[in-house]
Amino acid sequence: MSSTHQVFISHSSTDTWVARQIANYIAACGASCFLDESNVQIGDDFEEKIREAANASDELLVLLTPWAIDRPYIWVELGAFWGARKRIVGVLYGLTSNQLRAMEDIPMLLKRSDLISLNEIESYFNQLRRRMQPSGVSDEKE
Repeated sequence: MSSTHQVFISHSSTDTWVARQIANYIAACGASCFLDESNVQIGDDFEEKIREAANASDELLVLLTPWAIDRPYIWVELGAFWGARKRIVGVLYGLTSNQLRAMEDIPMLLKRSDLISLNEIESYFNQLRRRMQPSGVSDEKE
């Protein structure tokens, strides 16, 4: 398995517990994870750590909740990954895709994206697990 593939988790501080659980599952899939509360130390330049992690990460998993959509860093992180043409996975928790798409200030990149609910996140983990397999190796459990 590759340990170089990194997933950046973008979330609101209100959703930290949920983000930690997602990070545990990502690690179990064979990928590394950037989670600000775990990877940014007291005294670090927060914005610089976020920029470095975004550049080093292969994909973004953004936890879209009623609290997160009002958090400016969510949109900065989304923009960084979108501009770099990296994979963006939107996970809805406490919102439906129709509710999110109906909001006027939501960027079109999210309105056009396939979004999954937290209850469907196992399908993302299955895909991530497959991406972590060396080329030519199939996962016989699926």
